[in-house]
Amino acid sequence: MRYLHTMVRVHDLDASLGFYRDLLGLVETGRYESEEGQFTLVYLAAPADLDKAQSERAPLLELTYNWDGEVYTGGRNFGHLAFEVDDVYTLCQKVMDQGVTINVPPRDGHMAFFRSPDNISIELLQKGQPLAPAEPWTSMPTVGEW
Repeated sequence: MRYLHTMVRVHDLDASLGFYRDLLGLVETGRYESEEGQFTLVYLAAPADLDKAQSERAPLLELTYNWDGEVYTGGRNFGHLAFEVDDVYTLCQKVMDQGVTINVPPRDGHMAFFRSPDNISIELLQKGQPLAPAEPWTSMPTVGEW
């Protein structure tokens, strides 16, 4: 058995691509549109997984956009998407600068949570050893659900 992908239904494909591709830095590896089924599938990979994702079609994030305009709501039962990052502070700052709420700030220099435009929980984990605790992160409260 091997992990292939996580599928997330999205309401606004452009907003979701803006979040996962443009803000988080994932790379689009493929796209499939079905006129008959009235849906679009967009496959994304983390930059460090790009070669493997292109050759093996895994590991991937699959965004499923159904053209009917349905708004999807998710529960905490979904869990989250986790990404290892080179600098958790830098990416959290970039995310905050775009108006995204950091639900669990990286107070420990290791882990943070926030949500996508479709309310999917995103976890960032610092690559290697945790960074030294730093402001503004150490003083930021946990807010909302993650």
